[in-house]
Amino acid sequence: MKKSSSRARPKTASKGGASKLRIIGGEWRSRQLPIIELDGLRPTTDRVRETVFNWLSFEIPGARCLDLFSGSGALGLEALSRGAKECTFVELNRSVTQQIERNLSTLQASNGTVYNTDALSFLQANPAPFDVIFLDPPFRKGLLEQVLPKLDERWLAANAYIYIERESEAQLSQLPDHWQLKKEKRAGQLTFALYQVSA
Repeated sequence: MKKSSSRARPKTASKGGASKLRIIGGEWRSRQLPIIELDGLRPTTDRVRETVFNWLSFEIPGARCLDLFSGSGALGLEALSRGAKECTFVELNRSVTQQIERNLSTLQASNGTVYNTDALSFLQANPAPFDVIFLDPPFRKGLLEQVLPKLDERWLAANAYIYIERESEAQLSQLPDHWQLKKEKRAGQLTFALYQVSA
């Protein structure tokens, strides 16, 4: 597992092969940052992110966050912009990881840590409890079913929130009983939901 610390999805605009993500709110509101164009990279749209962070508006400040399938890093960067204490980014693709690191450096965000590894390998490491976890895995690979039990074993702080994006036809049949659904919406082929761990 390779860890990098930097000093310090959304609308994407393609022009000459370059794409951008826009931070929606918080300290870096309206900042545009480059992201890598890659097949299968599916940044969370502006509209969905705005909804999600409205749901979490009172939970993000001071929170320890995990962006487990980081991709562009849009969810974790948005959390840092809105006052998260720290965010850990986990992403398998090295080029994408390097871009997250560059964006953290551009923002002078010393509270972002990036791991270039896959989610399952990361979850084998010594656990640290997180207050908010973002899960936006590649579709149709069965990854949620693999990571959810591992997260529940030892990675969740008391009353933690878990945000999940999935393809709408997929059903989450193995959620722990003590995860309470707080919010859920559908946007086209995407369903996104927020759960909270009950005491």
